[in-house]
Amino acid sequence: MSAAPAYGEDKGGSAGPGEPEYGHDPASGGIFSSDYKRHDDLKEMLDTNKDSLKLEAMKRIVAMIARGKNASDLFPAVVKNVACKNIEVKKLVYVYLVRYAEEQQDLALLSISTFQRGLKDPNQLIRASALRVLSSIRVPIIVPIMMLAIKEAASDMSPYVRKTAAHAIPKLYSLDSDQKDQLIEVIEKLLADKTTLVAGSVVMAFEEVCPERIDLIHKNYRKLCNLLIDVEEWGQVVIISMLTRYARTQFLSPTQNESLLEENPEKAFYGSEEDEAKGPGSEEATTAALPARKPYVMDPDHRLLLRNTKPLLQSRSAAVVMAVAQLYFHLAPKAEVGVIAKALVRLLRSHSEVQYVVLQNVATMSIKRRGMFEPYLKSFYIRSTDPTQIKILKLEVLTNLANETNIPTVLREFQTYIRSMDKDFVAATIQAIGRCATNIGRVRDTCLNGLVQLLSNRDELVVAESVVVIKKLLQMQPAQHGEIIKHLAKLTDNIQVPMARASILWLIGEYCEHVPKIAPDVLRKMAKSFTAEEDIVKLQVINLAAKLYLTNSKQTKLLTQYVLSLAKYDQNYDIRDRARFTRQLIVPSEQGGALSRHAKKLFLAPKPAPVLESSFKDRDHFQLGSLSHLLNAKATGYQELPDWPEEAPDPSVRNVEVPEWTKCSNREKRKEKEKPFYSDSEGESGPTESADSGEEIGRAGILGSRLGLSPTCPLSSSEQSEEESGKRKMKKRKKVAEGQGEGSSSDEGSDSSSSSSESERTSDTEEEQVEPDSWRKKTVRTLGREGVTPPSVQPVSPPTIVSTSLATDLEGLTLTDSPLVPSVMLSPLCSMTELLHRVAGEGLAVDYTFSRQPFSGDPHMVSVHIHFSNSSETPIKGLHVGTPKLPPGISIQEFPEIESLAPGESATAVMGINFCDSTQVANFQLCTQTRQFYVSIQPPVGELMAPVFMSENEFKKEQGKLTGMSEITEKLTLPDTCRSDHIVVQKVTTVANLGRVPCGTSDEYRFAGRTLTSGSLVLLTLDARPTGAAQLTVNSEKMVIGTMLVKDVVQALTQ
Repeated sequence: MSAAPAYGEDKGGSAGPGEPEYGHDPASGGIFSSDYKRHDDLKEMLDTNKDSLKLEAMKRIVAMIARGKNASDLFPAVVKNVACKNIEVKKLVYVYLVRYAEEQQDLALLSISTFQRGLKDPNQLIRASALRVLSSIRVPIIVPIMMLAIKEAASDMSPYVRKTAAHAIPKLYSLDSDQKDQLIEVIEKLLADKTTLVAGSVVMAFEEVCPERIDLIHKNYRKLCNLLIDVEEWGQVVIISMLTRYARTQFLSPTQNESLLEENPEKAFYGSEEDEAKGPGSEEATTAALPARKPYVMDPDHRLLLRNTKPLLQSRSAAVVMAVAQLYFHLAPKAEVGVIAKALVRLLRSHSEVQYVVLQNVATMSIKRRGMFEPYLKSFYIRSTDPTQIKILKLEVLTNLANETNIPTVLREFQTYIRSMDKDFVAATIQAIGRCATNIGRVRDTCLNGLVQLLSNRDELVVAESVVVIKKLLQMQPAQHGEIIKHLAKLTDNIQVPMARASILWLIGEYCEHVPKIAPDVLRKMAKSFTAEEDIVKLQVINLAAKLYLTNSKQTKLLTQYVLSLAKYDQNYDIRDRARFTRQLIVPSEQGGALSRHAKKLFLAPKPAPVLESSFKDRDHFQLGSLSHLLNAKATGYQELPDWPEEAPDPSVRNVEVPEWTKCSNREKRKEKEKPFYSDSEGESGPTESADSGEEIGRAGILGSRLGLSPTCPLSSSEQSEEESGKRKMKKRKKVAEGQGEGSSSDEGSDSSSSSSESERTSDTEEEQVEPDSWRKKTVRTLGREGVTPPSVQPVSPPTIVSTSLATDLEGLTLTDSPLVPSVMLSPLCSMTELLHRVAGEGLAVDYTFSRQPFSGDPHMVSVHIHFSNSSETPIKGLHVGTPKLPPGISIQEFPEIESLAPGESATAVMGINFCDSTQVANFQLCTQTRQFYVSIQPPVGELMAPVFMSENEFKKEQGKLTGMSEITEKLTLPDTCRSDHIVVQKVTTVANLGRVPCGTSDEYRFAGRTLTSGSLVLLTLDARPTGAAQLTVNSEKMVIGTMLVKDVVQALTQ
């Protein structure tokens, strides 16, 4: 069969009999035409080589699915087109497969290899679509394939594919919850993603899979706050909701001091007269009795969240505005919550669905924060076009906002609303009037009179609702309103609404002493119509009869017996039981029960007046904006909003160590790509301009990749401004140095350096501020002042290397407390490590080694010997360290400037680096008068400690304290070449700067040290058994250091 006549170019013209007409535009309705081609024609179209026919067929198939028709028999024909090169066809094929993959599991499994090929497609849209379809196949057998695909996609270069991987995580988790641990690893990886496209999706996956793992958010908290403004609206809602719960667990309540004042209002201002009468002594005792609370200081991260979400109140998305509003309501101080009122009022101009949700939340907020919405009272006035549910919610808000100042205006509004044709709305208005009368005492009589006037209304529902509200108001002052009770009694003949009739009967029975003549007559009328009344009315008739029997038995004895007899044979068992109970209670019998004597107290006991409260009063325990708050019931999947902590958790968990030099702007990256790679011909083409920092750094980066150096990138515009500010800081430091005396002691230097390191750790805006004076003191203090010759004066040859055999012999002397071992420790690591290659440095070669000697400037710093050599033909002048850009906690004490290094000469300088007990990279610049080179030093974990000498008993005692999570154990197989004492000691001390501890067992080795910064003990034990596997144990409070040390020592011993 040929498809040409049916699918010619003239699709807009008239078609033959039995053929559908097609419009040129797919949206013209031709796609949704009811006259479809037979499935055979569709299969033939899918088998052709023309992409246009395939696309037309796929559009018709998707249209069939949209209309609810079954297209599952086309599955084989559609699957074959997954490999089609036309991306539009592929998209529709994927849409079809997502719909039918679960039904046609066998055929879907056959096509998985095609999807896996799609995951490797160069087009990011195809990779993402393939992953989306693969994750939509609900077949447990392919869970490992899905997991592998998600892990690969999480590392994809395209943020769109990574976003799709985040979307696939909850799908896989719902299919197989046993994969949770692996999925958490992927979530942790994606949370570190810096693109705004991924942020919202991965937070949603986090909320679905592991919302309890708050620790995953710590390091990414500030990043999420800063990215929030650029994330898509859906992601903003998810992130804000998650950060609200996070903040409630990590920060202190900003209203804790306000709550203290609320608990002691008299002490907030001047004190009461009673306190003044008691005298000063009693006042001191009262002050001592108050709970001692520290003054509240908002955490900077708490402030960061509030500051970064505030601009989103102007978002065009109502969901985002609502999310920010609930965040401010739950997290902000009372003085700052008011900013959300204007944004929420703006949303009231939106669709009715949005208005409904917003008003639900405003009604809850207005109960506790009434003053926030009072300036916008008129915005909640009701329009005639509002739906009923919107009208009732606006009434709720108006009632909450009513106070003695605006109550006349509010009541005038209510008078207008009562004339509405919407009966439900009128009933709600009458209830609102009753609440206003309850809350504001001075308008109670006005409201009551107005409600009494409504009793003459023609509408029975209005009268009935008025009766119910009047009954509640009369309970507050029954003695003053006897006339109103008489008026209500006369209405029993006309009102037919059961609730209203029951309310009138209850009022007459409760206050029968105020209407002694009318009450018996009302009982007579009700006894006559008892059998025709509703159940709720019958119960109140029995109550009225019992109360009148106890207060006026002469007139009502026979009526009461008659009513109880009728109720005894009623069809409703509640009424029968109530009649029997009442008869035994009020009618004295021969047995004379004990309760009969107390019948009057039981029936006529004074009852408290009802409190008319808002139905939104207790809804604030649900998170605002959530479905649970909307329904006032806990919905499936709802997570409770945590309570504020009593004490603030450690804020340092949110500190992120991000090297500044890795941040490159996109513009500079593009420039770098346009420039040619470094080649030998370019290197020999003569001197380059010193201002061309981009080319120089590009060369250094390529050489660094070959030589093992850290990658570098060109300076962005922001970093150049930081460079300029750094130069200004250096000038200020020099001025300060000139103003200081030369006689400052080394003790002062160590104190200043330690204080400066603390200030650096606590400052979040280090680059924007001028360093403290103590930091400047540290930078200008040189080793020459402590009696050491400055290395820049004359070249120094490299230190002599102690032989390995000598080091091994001296290792046995650790039984004494002599300071020999630190000097011996120089030998293992005295080999130099390259810092700057001579080609990258244009003739300047720089190497470094860890000397393992105490750094004289600061004992907490690692001493690093830097060896410079000039292999160029020109002298190198002004060699110094530029302004370092260091992660928080790391500090550097620079070596004094080397004024000149002649060709062929070498020099050695000593600098101190405080790595803060971590293996973070210390990045800094080596600067000459003309150039600057980016270099980095990363310490092995073994160089972060110093040896400690202790006895065997002391070692065991300290080891007993460091058990559990502080102990890391690893089994290893020692080679035959590593069985002698001196070999084992040499390899361990080469890896780690530890001192050997004497041991009575020949096959056991013990070493001890302390970390330089915190002084935490590091204890290492090696049990080298003659047979079987050896066991290595490291005990340390620093678990990260312990784990890394085990890894390094095992690698050294097994090589």
